[in-house]
Amino acid sequence: MELVQPGIGLIFWMTLSFAALIFILAKFAWKPILKGLHEREASIDDALNAANKAREDMKALKFSNEQMLKEAKEDRDVILREARAIKDKVIDEAKEKASAEAARIVEAAKENIQYEKMAAITDLKNQLATLSIEIAEKVLKEELSAKNKHKDLVERLIGEVKFN
Repeated sequence: MELVQPGIGLIFWMTLSFAALIFILAKFAWKPILKGLHEREASIDDALNAANKAREDMKALKFSNEQMLKEAKEDRDVILREARAIKDKVIDEAKEKASAEAARIVEAAKENIQYEKMAAITDLKNQLATLSIEIAEKVLKEELSAKNKHKDLVERLIGEVKFN
């Protein structure tokens, strides 16, 4: 039973060695162990804080990205509107130029037609005058073939002419 009931000497030496162990541990080991635990706790807190900060930064970036995407869409819409407006303006200008050119061509054609008409009328008048002169010449030759008729015509024309 000795093993079950320890002796006073054993308890004394066990207590003394336990106290020495506690003293040595307190003097040399607990401070570094506690320091390590505190450092570990601080690094965990820093990691958690960094994770929270990263989460907040991600939210801010997400919001920023959404804002940038929204602005990009608005810019795209503005650019498309401006492009459509420019396209419509160019088409309208082209239509106006085409209309003006068509009107100018029509006007030029009308002037050309008028010029050609006047030229044709002038040519017709010239031909008519030439024909009239030729006809009058032939009629006068026929009528004035006799000398008496010629003399009578000249006298009659002189009598008709009034002198002032």
